[in-house]
Amino acid sequence: MTTKTPHTMAARMHLANRRDATDTVTARADLIRLVTLFRPYWKWMAAGIAVSFVTLVGNVALMAISGWFIASMALAGINHVVFDYFTPAALIRACAIVRTGGRYIERLVTHEATFRLLAKLRVWFYERIEPLAPACLQHTRGADLLTRIHADIESLNHVYLRVILPMATGALGALLIVATMAAFDVAVAFVTLVFLALAGVVLPALVYRRASGPAATGIAQRAQLQDAIVDDLQGLAELRVYGAAEGHAQRIEHLSGALLDTQVKLNDIKAIAQAALSAAASLAMWGALLIAIPRVSAGTLPPADLAMLALFVLASFEAVVPLPLAMQMLGESLAAARRIFALADAQPAVRDPASATPLTAANDLRFTHVGMRYPDADRAALHDLSFDLPAGRRLAIVGGSGAGKSSIANLLLRFWDYQQGSITLGGVELREAAATDLRARIAVVAQDTYLFNATIRENLLLARPDADEAALEAACRAAQLHDFIRSLPQGLDTEIGEAGTRLSGGQARRLAVARGLLRDAPILILDEPTEGLDTATEADLLRSIMQLMEGRTVLLITHRLSALSGLVDEVIVLDEGRIVEQGAAQTLLARDGGFSTLLRNDGLQAAAQDV
Repeated sequence: MTTKTPHTMAARMHLANRRDATDTVTARADLIRLVTLFRPYWKWMAAGIAVSFVTLVGNVALMAISGWFIASMALAGINHVVFDYFTPAALIRACAIVRTGGRYIERLVTHEATFRLLAKLRVWFYERIEPLAPACLQHTRGADLLTRIHADIESLNHVYLRVILPMATGALGALLIVATMAAFDVAVAFVTLVFLALAGVVLPALVYRRASGPAATGIAQRAQLQDAIVDDLQGLAELRVYGAAEGHAQRIEHLSGALLDTQVKLNDIKAIAQAALSAAASLAMWGALLIAIPRVSAGTLPPADLAMLALFVLASFEAVVPLPLAMQMLGESLAAARRIFALADAQPAVRDPASATPLTAANDLRFTHVGMRYPDADRAALHDLSFDLPAGRRLAIVGGSGAGKSSIANLLLRFWDYQQGSITLGGVELREAAATDLRARIAVVAQDTYLFNATIRENLLLARPDADEAALEAACRAAQLHDFIRSLPQGLDTEIGEAGTRLSGGQARRLAVARGLLRDAPILILDEPTEGLDTATEADLLRSIMQLMEGRTVLLITHRLSALSGLVDEVIVLDEGRIVEQGAAQTLLARDGGFSTLLRNDGLQAAAQDV
């Protein structure tokens, strides 16, 4: 049995205090950063605070004047004296109108401010993560990104609506209420101030301390649940085939239960805080009565003022009622903000130079002793790679899986950076040019091209939004997709489903090729463009592409070699990132080297597919 010495306990307490201090500093920095992001809309935010403050004052005044008016009317009736009820009745009516109209206007103004803030945050977040793709987002799940850009940013609306607004309104309202109350009775005002401080400062601080941990846990659990649900929905067919659906359902049930437990903890904290706040309001009212009743008996305080003070004190706590919940929401919002800032602050794998060099009109590509290694990789993806691709020429890069073929496309598109050597386009070093300028020169049919859940037309127009019907038809004809589209009742306006699920694998590849051709760029990169197509269709498609790209540069990346003959000017064979053979296809075939071996293997695979 281990005995905890005083020294050990003191050390643990010291570490806990340091951790709490660090968390406090981080939370403060995150809050300041959020407020800084909200700065463009400070006028809307200030207007919401002003309307909320006027509404609060109107409601508290309504309660206080109503109490005084009812008591005064009763006393006048008992004593049979004349009482002017028109003036207080008009004040009560005015306060009721202010409260009702103020609530409505407050909702309009504060929600307008909130929606503007959310729109800005989503755009800001998208602009920060867009340069991270694909290099820095390859290990981030799509569901997690969706959770951050939707649910986490949605949580940040609490920062203004549930934190800044009630805190500012409560502080201003409490000061005005206590100052006004002091005009009637200083002692009652002091008692009210003490209990307002307990309910509006001490209690929210305790709530934040207790709720920030569960709130952060709830944010993380919500993200995990979202990931699990999206993964299971996307792989539902496979789960059913392998009989794993029940196990995954139990996993989702476990995650849901954990999230529910966390929400129960937060609700318990909220309930206790509300009970404590109600108790503080009641104690403040009873304290005011204990002070005021003897003064009424002594004749130093008018009897009608007793009811007014009691209701005034009770109504004054409306200023601090939202604050405990605000602190609970603050913990949740700051946890969501940390998830957003963690991704938004990530550094892109490739940065544009401070002063970019304009590209020349030439489109010659040159690789000179290029070396490239992915982060955390055991070995380099490319070793001492050197070759030229003059404008208008056609080059095929072939090799087995993992040879480094797609890495070349990643470098040309500036998705990744190279650590050694030089790559130039028209004599301009790629590192010295703007990435957008480079991508404007290059059309790409990627190996894993994404098709959006939209129509065929909308997917094509991503490449060239101003393309007319003739250009769309030409691209589809070159990709051998035109006849298929004509057979569809809605033609180009046919919905293709998420990731093109309503298309076959071959149709999806041809649509990706058509989109690349529609770009009409001087350089075309084809990364495994015929994956999933039979040998005959592959040959026809490549022949059609090469005819359309006559006079322009084509870089064909493939592991299927059967259709290369007569289509490309030169072939480079890669193996583990190194060039092992280079030359015309017929020349390499005569050598009986690596190219011949790949071709024989490709022939065996094609034969297997035909069988």
